[in-house]
Amino acid sequence: MNLVFAIKRLENAAGGAERVLCLVCSALAARGHGVTVVSFDRPGGASFYRLDERVRWIQLAIGDTQRTARFTETVHRMFALRRTVAGIRPDVVVAFMHSMFVPAAFALAGTRIPLIGSEHIVPEHYRSRPLQWALLNMATPVLAGMTVLSEAVRAQYPTWIRRRMTVMPNPVAGTPPGTDIEANEREPLILNVGRLDPQKDQATLVQAFVRVAKEFPDWRLRIVGEGTLRQELQRLVEQLGLAPKVSLPGLVREIDAEYRRAGIFAMPSRYESFGLATAEAMAHGLPVVGFDDCPGTNELVTDGETGILVRGNGDRSEAMAGGLRKLMSDRERRQAYGRAGRSQARRMFDLDSVCDRWEQLLCQVRA
Repeated sequence: MNLVFAIKRLENAAGGAERVLCLVCSALAARGHGVTVVSFDRPGGASFYRLDERVRWIQLAIGDTQRTARFTETVHRMFALRRTVAGIRPDVVVAFMHSMFVPAAFALAGTRIPLIGSEHIVPEHYRSRPLQWALLNMATPVLAGMTVLSEAVRAQYPTWIRRRMTVMPNPVAGTPPGTDIEANEREPLILNVGRLDPQKDQATLVQAFVRVAKEFPDWRLRIVGEGTLRQELQRLVEQLGLAPKVSLPGLVREIDAEYRRAGIFAMPSRYESFGLATAEAMAHGLPVVGFDDCPGTNELVTDGETGILVRGNGDRSEAMAGGLRKLMSDRERRQAYGRAGRSQARRMFDLDSVCDRWEQLLCQVRA
């Protein structure tokens, strides 16, 4: 098949959707499909995540991709996208995230080119964004289909949108078989990976860590990611006297190395659409601590088997500290949970299996 995948940006974009797009496009190209990625990045920029050399990347260089587009930029992007896609004449277009599939729906109207919108968030995101929700409702009838990350997320949408949705889990790349690192070979390090954003709630994790830091003096906390709350989190770390033990390195390109060195993965998010970082941590053999009321965490982590789910409806930092304490004090528990999580993630989110599902959907839409 001749395929186009479209996304707002790939340069300096370290999110889960960007990582998944690069994985899927590279795998489909390796299977012999013609794959083109279209984004609004500047020419000459480098994708944060690796794209297979067989994937063609067209950078349209329209506007500043790191901020919300102005109306005139959006119109310019839509016309450029229509011209570009019409020139490629693909069998199917897949647009990742509402920031791309909504304008793409209007841009490609009347072309008869099937368009799949790949949704990577939950309806909770739209509660404070009524205009985005209205545009999504307007764009949905134009789409040939929409993918969503789990049945639980799909169930949160209105029935008429839900009928157009196909569950398409994110693929997860873990450590190759035979290279697994057990708990006794890992550093005394608690890892979190995610955008520094109120949704991810890393402040709760820092407040939890200060409750256990003196009890476990060898352990450190590392929060990998970038976002609007960086300065606020840095101030909190300094106010709590944790600067020597807590690091915020920003964006990290070789994220697999972060998973391999850590001993525990902590996910304090309030909600997730899928929890890609959590699934990746599990695939790397890390036990997980998260909240039992967080969609996208409670669907991945089995309490008492692959990690610990603590209560999210009370003192969140105290609950998180309790979960961390159980794992920090028990290497055998960390090892058992890590092994179970690795097995589960590899079984459910194997890249080849997910690409099989993509090919099936693409063939259905093309027909």
